[in-house]
Amino acid sequence: MKQKQLTLTRMIMPEEQHQYIELSFDVPPRTAGIQADYYVEDGECVIDLGVQDTEQVRGWSGGARSSFNIEETTATPGYRAGSIPVGEWAIILGAYRVPNPCSVTVTVTLTEMEPAWLKGDLHMHSVHSDGSYTLDEIVELCEQKGLDFIATTDHNTTSQNQFIHKESPLTIIPGMELTTNFGHCNFFGVADPVRDFRAISDDQVRERLTEAKTAGAKISLNHPHCPQCGWHWDWELDYDFVEVWNGPWREANAKTVDWWHQQLCQGKRIPAIGGSDTHRPHRYVQHGTPTVWVYSDSRSGESILRAIEQRRVSVSYLPDGPFVSLSCESYTTGDVVPLPAPAQVTARFERLSRGDRIKFISNDQVENELIHQADETQLEVPVEVNGQFFVRVEVWRYIEEAGQEMMAAMSNPMYFEGKPGR
Repeated sequence: MKQKQLTLTRMIMPEEQHQYIELSFDVPPRTAGIQADYYVEDGECVIDLGVQDTEQVRGWSGGARSSFNIEETTATPGYRAGSIPVGEWAIILGAYRVPNPCSVTVTVTLTEMEPAWLKGDLHMHSVHSDGSYTLDEIVELCEQKGLDFIATTDHNTTSQNQFIHKESPLTIIPGMELTTNFGHCNFFGVADPVRDFRAISDDQVRERLTEAKTAGAKISLNHPHCPQCGWHWDWELDYDFVEVWNGPWREANAKTVDWWHQQLCQGKRIPAIGGSDTHRPHRYVQHGTPTVWVYSDSRSGESILRAIEQRRVSVSYLPDGPFVSLSCESYTTGDVVPLPAPAQVTARFERLSRGDRIKFISNDQVENELIHQADETQLEVPVEVNGQFFVRVEVWRYIEEAGQEMMAAMSNPMYFEGKPGR
């Protein structure tokens, strides 16, 4: 974790008593956290503490604390968590009692963002629509599965987004599943994305999606090849992601992956995600089945959605199932790599089992296919790139309970520059 420390000092004079004094400092891009510790040299003086960001006062603790911390998802009481804008911030010193001149030293520690793979579930329902779980129960179940984030996506309602959950490390992304008679889609990241869910024509669906996008939501087409509730509206809409994997692996998911692959071959770069679509206790449909892995700069919902938009996503059939990521020099899964010459992509695997079948797929063909024969659960495989539009990876595993081989993990592609992109 990279950190930078700044030391700010100020001599406060008795005539400045009852004044507010600002000590400015610059916050660079990709700052994940700000911590400030201050020390007042003269014990008879009382100096209050606060901070303002680039636009407004962000927190105040008066004389109650000698330090504070602000991050995107957490903050010291009295200070607001949230995005950390780049630019000039200021420590606020309140000269409450200054009988003597006193020196105040403030140490500001800036922590740089450190991307990490986070795991979560982007599709679920609660008692706020047709699910049987309360939101507290969902949080507890997802914590038990070790998830880092969830999205609450009840049908045609946003009341679940008003829920103040118990103290939890989970990041909860507000959502809503727009549910029509001819297709479903999720709105992510906005607590109240549309004024009215009702849509009975292509034009009305387009209006709802436009309204949600204007409000700042990211949009996913859900289970588009499901035989019961597939997508039968116009496909040429302004969506952001496609849910290619809904619940346990099944034929409808395979059809969506095939459709998505064809879109990739046409030059589109559509992020592929998954979601459990859990409604109630079920033997197979459970939170984190499948699990969406996102390579995010931070744990905030905004950062997670931004990383999904950048296609930095891999999907596994369970939270502890196999995992795959791609890298090429400093580039990772989902990135577009400039390739002036042939290059090599490295596929990294974790939690493999003996007998897993691994496919390396490009726009041209299945580049390579191998059976994992070792007992080691980790593996690195080089993939040569010379003219392909993209390379992606699938892991297939024989599931005893199902009596067949099923998708166990898949990556979004790594793309190569010079090819048409959406």
